[in-house]
Amino acid sequence: MDETNHTNKDAEREAADEKMVNEAFERLLESYLNSPHRRKVDIITKAFHFARQAHKGVRRLSGEPYIMHPLSVAMIASAEMGLGSTSICSALLHDVVEDTDYTVEDIETIFGQKVAQIVDGLTKISGGIFGDQASAQAENFKKLLLTMSDDIRVILLKICDRLHNMRTLSSQPSNKQYKIAGETLYIYAPLANRLGLNKIKNELEDLSFKYEHPSEYESIKERLAITEQSRNTLFQEFTAPIRESLDRMGMKYVIKARVKAPYSIWTKMQNKHVTFDEIYDILAVRIIFKPESRETEIDDCFKIYVAINKIYDSHPDRMRDWANQPKANGYQALHVTLMSKQGQWIEVQIRSERMDDIAEQGFAAHWKYKSGEGGGEDTELNDWLHTIKEILDDPQPDAMDFLDTIKLNLFASEIFVFTPKGEMRTMPAGSTALDFAFQIHTFVGSHCIGAKVNHKLVPLSHKLRSGDQVEILTSKSQHVDPSWVNFASTAKAKAKIQAILRRSNREIQKTGESTLREFLEAHGLELTSGAIERLCELHDIDKPEKFYLALGNKTIILSERDIDELLERKAPAATGWRRLVPSFLSGEKKEKERDRQNKGDSDTPALILVTKDFNRKKTFVVNDDNIRRLVFPTCCRPIPGDDILGFIDNKNHIIIHRRDCEVAARLKSSFGNRIIDAKWDMHRRTLFDATLQVTGIDRIGLLNEVTSIISSQFNVNMQKLVISCRDGIFEGIIELRVYDRQDMRTIIEALKKLDDLKEINQIQ
Repeated sequence: MDETNHTNKDAEREAADEKMVNEAFERLLESYLNSPHRRKVDIITKAFHFARQAHKGVRRLSGEPYIMHPLSVAMIASAEMGLGSTSICSALLHDVVEDTDYTVEDIETIFGQKVAQIVDGLTKISGGIFGDQASAQAENFKKLLLTMSDDIRVILLKICDRLHNMRTLSSQPSNKQYKIAGETLYIYAPLANRLGLNKIKNELEDLSFKYEHPSEYESIKERLAITEQSRNTLFQEFTAPIRESLDRMGMKYVIKARVKAPYSIWTKMQNKHVTFDEIYDILAVRIIFKPESRETEIDDCFKIYVAINKIYDSHPDRMRDWANQPKANGYQALHVTLMSKQGQWIEVQIRSERMDDIAEQGFAAHWKYKSGEGGGEDTELNDWLHTIKEILDDPQPDAMDFLDTIKLNLFASEIFVFTPKGEMRTMPAGSTALDFAFQIHTFVGSHCIGAKVNHKLVPLSHKLRSGDQVEILTSKSQHVDPSWVNFASTAKAKAKIQAILRRSNREIQKTGESTLREFLEAHGLELTSGAIERLCELHDIDKPEKFYLALGNKTIILSERDIDELLERKAPAATGWRRLVPSFLSGEKKEKERDRQNKGDSDTPALILVTKDFNRKKTFVVNDDNIRRLVFPTCCRPIPGDDILGFIDNKNHIIIHRRDCEVAARLKSSFGNRIIDAKWDMHRRTLFDATLQVTGIDRIGLLNEVTSIISSQFNVNMQKLVISCRDGIFEGIIELRVYDRQDMRTIIEALKKLDDLKEINQIQ
């Protein structure tokens, strides 16, 4: 009897499952047939039956047949993204290769190359972005972008897949919920936003918020429900006169209320440190109209704007013309903020039906409005994909660094800047002049020395604003500087700078390795791992690569001391002439250890301490290694190229003076026994402060010419500029950062050629 009941229950369950699956498939077909795509019902039906058979007997954690997941993903692709038969088939088949014995080749044989290619792309990137193996998952995301750059439908379907997983997340254990919600908020929501999928972006954010902060989510939902009636009243009262005006104009339109999403409300509460009651833009109004033609829709936007502006006063600083200048994700609308009769600011978004489709469905909606079937992707989309391709061209050493680099551009809002010829470029908000240079071309970026923004000279770190006109200044002698990474903000610029530096460093490392090998061979030694480890230890460098780099840059110069140290370690009981050479390293080691103990700040090298063993008769060499361990006074500010001397002060530290310094002159006469000879051995790695005083006859453009010579022509960084004009006389103090005295001489000679600049002096 029990077996019979059990069998009956199984049969009932199977019948219920069969009915549920068939109804879901019918809804999918209905959605597809209501779309503007070509009618390819046969291939969709074929894909459904194939997937159903492949997943037969498998259930999800929720208990429903597994085929319901591919069906749901396909439904999202069709109904919410407006995608066609190829995408729907790929959605139905997206888990077949991963979860069953079928291969990509099988899919290609039955459904064609395009479907197989998309399924293959989705299979490669299955699973999360993070987890225990974060780097491996980030590599998966990289594969996703690689495939996406060939066919945008891969990422669109991956977002559909993620959306359905988020909608059914309650069946997962809590730890899985946090993981999936976290990566959704970090990657998929920004991706949806970047692709213009505004509605899906909001739902992904809200669902993530719901599982990561359930109490806050419920609290905001409750407050929205409580205030719903008052919002409805405000909406009706606010839109009534607008409807009357639009009716008189003969416009075909609908007016909708847009309520701010819980996640957006919560984010604003956190960022602004305000309560729910203090957020005034929870309600917005959308006017969606049907234009007379595609050509008139922007004009119609402004006609509506003029009409409603006669009814309500507008906020002067909160009009956004996305109609003429669409966002990078394709979004188009005219935004205006109006003061209601109740004393509240309300944003009104004016869109055509086409603009509204694009706002909700993003780039997928563009295909509906292309001539011919299937159209092509939007130009802006291609630009973004091109940027991703460029980033992918240069492999990152760390996959997580790559993920962060990509993410820089996913979250960014846009600004509009112009080239000198008036061409408009879209950049992420927060972009610098350096970012703009790399946006134009990698060559321009890697050789830029400065920029002019609105015809004014600015540093490469200058942040751009919407409406700026930017001219990039370049020099063939300029090369990428490591410090650029600190103020580049776009993914493209950072990726290119790091790639160029890596290539450059590899070449320098090769040179350094060759230098070391030749040096050791000249002394009868071989380049071994033990030798390089000992030399790294001797020079306080943690990695061989860094040591090779320092050798290649000539910031480390090998000497007999290095050979002595190697031989001492290699053969303590050395024979021959080597054993007769006295070792002075033990004293140096003690001094080095004493310096470390005296060090107050671990980041600042201890000053050189002159001991009784110090040879005061020997010329002291100032180089890149020891310069931070010396004292440079403000009385004369010596720089490489100046004749210098050293003075041993009461604390036994070495102070470097210019020989013609007045203070040095007194020291020489009073403390001659503490003076030591000193000379430079620098390799243009360290910048020094220098100050110029310029005087001339004031005229328009003179300052621009002075700064242009310094910054543009010679690529010298100006730290400070103080200008005064009185009675037609121009006076200026310019603080510079230069490598050596020759830099100063070159700049002074160039400045002397300027008309009306009469005196140029270096301030001591």
